[in-house]
Amino acid sequence: MSIEVKVPTLGESVSEATVGQWLKKPGEAVALDEPIVSLETDKVAVEVPSPVAGVLGQILVAEGETVTVGALLGTVEDGVAAAGNVPVAPREEKPVPPASDTLAPAAAPAPAPAPTGDDAAAAALSPAVRRAVLEHGIDPSTVKGTGKDGRLTKEDVLAAAQAKAASPAPAATAAAVPASVAAPGRNEERVKMTRLRQTIAKRLKSAQENAALLTTFNDVDMSAVMAAREKYKDVFEKKHGVKLGFMSFFAKASCLALKDIPAVNAQIQGDEIVYHDYVDISVAVSAPNGLVVPVVRDADKLSFAGIEKAIANYGKKAREGALTMEDMKGGTFTISNGGVFGGLMSTPIINPPQSAVLGLHRIEDRPVVRNGEIVIRPMMYIALSYDHRIIDGREAVTALKTIKEAIEDPTRLLIDL
Repeated sequence: MSIEVKVPTLGESVSEATVGQWLKKPGEAVALDEPIVSLETDKVAVEVPSPVAGVLGQILVAEGETVTVGALLGTVEDGVAAAGNVPVAPREEKPVPPASDTLAPAAAPAPAPAPTGDDAAAAALSPAVRRAVLEHGIDPSTVKGTGKDGRLTKEDVLAAAQAKAASPAPAATAAAVPASVAAPGRNEERVKMTRLRQTIAKRLKSAQENAALLTTFNDVDMSAVMAAREKYKDVFEKKHGVKLGFMSFFAKASCLALKDIPAVNAQIQGDEIVYHDYVDISVAVSAPNGLVVPVVRDADKLSFAGIEKAIANYGKKAREGALTMEDMKGGTFTISNGGVFGGLMSTPIINPPQSAVLGLHRIEDRPVVRNGEIVIRPMMYIALSYDHRIIDGREAVTALKTIKEAIEDPTRLLIDL
């Protein structure tokens, strides 16, 4: 019996998605609740599970097409034990091209051969793995998957990319590349923007157009926090099962500042200002498809360990492409750490409808004056971008100064100063 597979509810205010990739092929066995197709919305990637155990029947919507909530995606043949016994509609595949030192012109898509063994496992790529395959130019059929049912993981692709970089490149042959594209440095590739990337672009541009953006800067001596972290990191991890990082210090320092300066934690809605008596911190995380901002809720009530666990969990989910709508819903203030990528200074853009964002940067030893003497200290530039319509310059500077003082003297975090 054929069971319909439909587009599930995608979240509040989300009515459509793009079919990212079919994780199974017609005739392949599927288990109950096993992901069979991934959908890309303007916020997250969603995997649609099989409603029954059986084999995948017809695929009715091709990859790259737009679908709405409730639309029919395909069918699963209930209770069919063996693949190959189900009549299915023909479908063109879009195979990932093998790695090449020179990009060749895109050819017209052709039907892929029926997969077997490792080929079938390599075809079932999650959005995160698919992104890694494209970025590193890895042929998934040549990599043995270590995930469930032999599926590739992102770590498998990265390991293959490292092995490829370590091995000598094969000599190029004239027959392998058309003469028209043989010249180095003249290749082009056109890749359609994902829904997530399109939404990021629209939101950031909207923030620039609709908010009166201004950024104030300061620098922070990280000596005290680094000393505290070095002293307690081992016992902290042993007790709480998570590493002690710098983000929990900055999150707690931000909560202190936002309580003192409520406007920095407020939002404009129409002709009203909405003040929050809670702090939900959006933490900017780099995901395979772009920057996402999951929310650490009630950060002002969480312990250092609670904040570190929440951030670590979101980081893991982002790498796996498993963040949900609920994970990113809301948020009253954002912290963006460009320092992990080596950034020295930046002017971060607010995350609408929020009114402020804290930008962190790399730590480097610099000469500073202490008690009339020039000494070397681990310093970090911090930046607070804010909406000047709701936050005055005095309030922004005071909030950033409060964060600076709390980081340079962490005892303030304990006694609420």
